[in-house]
Amino acid sequence: MSSHPLPTDIIYHQQRHELEVAFDDGTRFQLPAELLRVYSPSAEVRGHWGQGAKLEVDKQDVAILEMRPVGQYAVKIVFDDGHDSGLYDWRYLYDLGRKQAVYWTQYLDRLREKGLQRREPSWK
Repeated sequence: MSSHPLPTDIIYHQQRHELEVAFDDGTRFQLPAELLRVYSPSAEVRGHWGQGAKLEVDKQDVAILEMRPVGQYAVKIVFDDGHDSGLYDWRYLYDLGRKQAVYWTQYLDRLREKGLQRREPSWK
């Protein structure tokens, strides 16, 4: 048995640009594609070679083109802006869902610190 919840269902709602993930502990999260993109677990976004995390901007209209399972532990997400690196393991998806409000606030704060502002998605 796993020490963390495992997904039981993963559905992409194309019109809402939202990934719905249900876990075996009964929790269910609605994760916007924008959140998944700006918090991509890829080295390109998180930072590598001693560099800090990259601030992703203007991703409010990003959509998911494809999801590929990776073994029994993760999913690879391909976005329509060409980003396709990084594996979203189950623990990371669960953490993004559980702390979504915190991560979103941190993202908006980082934008403000750089003098940037998020605009509303054009699809809404």
